[in-house]
Amino acid sequence: MSIDERLLEFLRDGTDWERKPTSIPGVFLLKLPPFKGRPATLAIEVNPVDPTGSPSKKRGIVLRSEAEIGEINRLVFNPKLSQLAKSIDEVNPQRKRPTTDQRDIFEI
Repeated sequence: MSIDERLLEFLRDGTDWERKPTSIPGVFLLKLPPFKGRPATLAIEVNPVDPTGSPSKKRGIVLRSEAEIGEINRLVFNPKLSQLAKSIDEVNPQRKRPTTDQRDIFEI
């Protein structure tokens, strides 16, 4: 089955707001419900994953077209954005990072 056929199947059979992981960690397919006369559509959700592979945020960045990806790339690769993030890192208090408890891992 081709990728287009699999996408059409997900669009047809997926539930509204269903999130399906892809082979790219942090990239998910998202089925958007019909809205104000617009039919149900598929979108890409970019949402960093935690060490277990689960999305780290309730909702990531939702991209509906290749044009939106281009615009996001333009914004993300702006050197001023990187400098702003560094400045925010310097002024924000340190966050404790979640640790994985080795006792919770099922060893096979």
